[in-house]
Amino acid sequence: QVQLVESGGGLVQAGDSLRLSCAVSGRTFSSYALGWFRQAQGKEREFVAVISTSAIGITYYRDSVKGRFTISRDNAKRTVYLQMNSLKPEDTAVYYCAARLSPISAAYYVSSGQYPYWGQGTQVTVSS
Repeated sequence: QVQLVESGGGLVQAGDSLRLSCAVSGRTFSSYALGWFRQAQGKEREFVAVISTSAIGITYYRDSVKGRFTISRDNAKRTVYLQMNSLKPEDTAVYYCAARLSPISAAYYVSSGQYPYWGQGTQVTVSS
């Protein structure tokens, strides 16, 4: 059983920073590709960022967060992070982390349907 638990959300002002964390249970954390998605009220869930299993941690971001958000992983702590800087009101959403086993170390996945394991979500609200 794989469980994911997010933390770190909150209410901030535009331009502020937040760091989201996602603790992942299970024995093969280093074999999971890890992603962050978000869902704003009334909108569909969308991809935010992903990090591969490879030693160099290949990352990929949606265009609107490039240069502002950074995804990283700590295999020893079994945790994936999303550092969010220069937050904007349009970043307001519930943020979810997701995991999937990835036999190809350089592979990354940007579709929510590719992830079988999800956290419960954490609310991020950015006021203008």
